[in-house]
Amino acid sequence: MQLHPVAAVEKRSMQSGSEIIVIGGGVIGLATALELRLLGAAVTILGKDFNAAAGHAAAGMLAPQAERIPTGAMWDLCLASRDLYPEWIAKIESISGIAAGYWRCGILAPYYQAQTGIDWLDDRSIHHHQSGLSETVVGGYYYPAEGQVDNRALMRSLLAASQSLGIEFLDGVEVTNIEIDRGRVTHLATSQGDISAQHYILATGAWSQQLLPIPVVPRKGQMLSVLVPIEQQEHLPLQQVLFGEEIYIVPRQDGRIMIGATSEDVGFAPANTLKGVKQLMTNAMRLFPPLQQFPLLETWWGFRPATPDELPILGTSPATNLTLVTGHYRNGILLTPITAKLIADLVWHQQADNLLSAFNWQRFDPV
Repeated sequence: MQLHPVAAVEKRSMQSGSEIIVIGGGVIGLATALELRLLGAAVTILGKDFNAAAGHAAAGMLAPQAERIPTGAMWDLCLASRDLYPEWIAKIESISGIAAGYWRCGILAPYYQAQTGIDWLDDRSIHHHQSGLSETVVGGYYYPAEGQVDNRALMRSLLAASQSLGIEFLDGVEVTNIEIDRGRVTHLATSQGDISAQHYILATGAWSQQLLPIPVVPRKGQMLSVLVPIEQQEHLPLQQVLFGEEIYIVPRQDGRIMIGATSEDVGFAPANTLKGVKQLMTNAMRLFPPLQQFPLLETWWGFRPATPDELPILGTSPATNLTLVTGHYRNGILLTPITAKLIADLVWHQQADNLLSAFNWQRFDPV
């Protein structure tokens, strides 16, 4: 795949020869395009700004159990996607030649107040399981089947895999309007001219409502990272995710530790704030006090695509040749493999898996 900059796009005709255009170059758009290409489709991705994609801002947790997602369609979708991860990552890495940092490290969920449940770890057990936890932690749960992926490495791996398979990525092209006539998309109006294809997939995350009147709004999340001191990197103090009541702490195998995240209804307000960073630091040090001695590495922010029921919008739309893939909220990285598979099967084979029925746009007011 050639990641064409705007200057290169301006020199070319915007009449795509692709059967399918994916609008949005984030993790969901890349993965869906890749699955379609593996099925034989000619695919073009239109990305407004690859470096601004929400996939770069995530923590990469694969944590349906730790997040206590209720039993139902979302639970089934998340569990199916988590279980796809090992095979899916191996496929992406074999195509791209770039490691994606998948690590089934387990997730420990500490609590400051006692809970119930047969798998409850009491005070002594949890502190034996993980040294360094705050003395105020009284117990918790351990989920050995869960883990993480390095989301930024995953983005690089997906990009390289797409490149090797000949998917065209036009970066710096903003879609300004989806032109629909008599129930079909006729073309896309973009910052570089009109472009058309046989089928279109909307995968623009938190920005989806700018193109269609669907209830997807941004929820800002601020994050930061610290680095394990060099003298401790041979034996990392954290080798599992901590999913606390107020904070999550995600250690990478290279010594970085991701800490997140705020959840703010502030539209697309950019930048880290002192309030947000202080909240992260305070909650992280409360849960795992050794962090207060670790050097600060980076701060950043991103925008989650939230819907009213906090579930994604997947599948058909009011236009027969437009498929919706958005609204993943907190679980975009987790849901990437299953989303790509289900949407590719729906678009290419016209096979609608039963899992999709609960996530149709029609559960909200009509578009």
